[in-house]
Amino acid sequence: MEDRMFRDAMGKFATGVNVLTTEVDGESYGMTANAFMSVSLSPKLIVISIGERAKFLERVKESGRFAVNVLADEQQHYSMMFAGQLNDGEKCVFDYLDGLPVVPGSIAQISCNVVNDHIEGDHTLFIGEVTDIRLEEKEPLIFYRGKYRALEAMSLV
Repeated sequence: MEDRMFRDAMGKFATGVNVLTTEVDGESYGMTANAFMSVSLSPKLIVISIGERAKFLERVKESGRFAVNVLADEQQHYSMMFAGQLNDGEKCVFDYLDGLPVVPGSIAQISCNVVNDHIEGDHTLFIGEVTDIRLEEKEPLIFYRGKYRALEAMSLV
């Protein structure tokens, strides 16, 4: 199978949009990602996946900590900013959760300590133990078939 077919198939799965953040030597870093999921309730564990070419990979290895910021539907600019698609000079003014930078206004901010990592293919999977959570009631930003989307409520008949 060709790479394009694989990418197209993965794009058929609608995902939320996240910005991963960390801090090293007082400097904040972030990257846009959609590879994130819960792993365990007891203990509270999540997993993120970071490509081997991403600069952010070394930042997480060095800090041993990360935060997941689930973006709200009006935060597409943060997704594009941390994906390197916007270069308008705007900087994110971070809030903090458990000592980690977090994107203000995100619908979920989850701080974690890395408890394990696994190299799989061209990515590293980081297992994070959740240390704190902050939630807001907003609608999520969705990514489907290469485009940003918003949720629309469906009425049940």
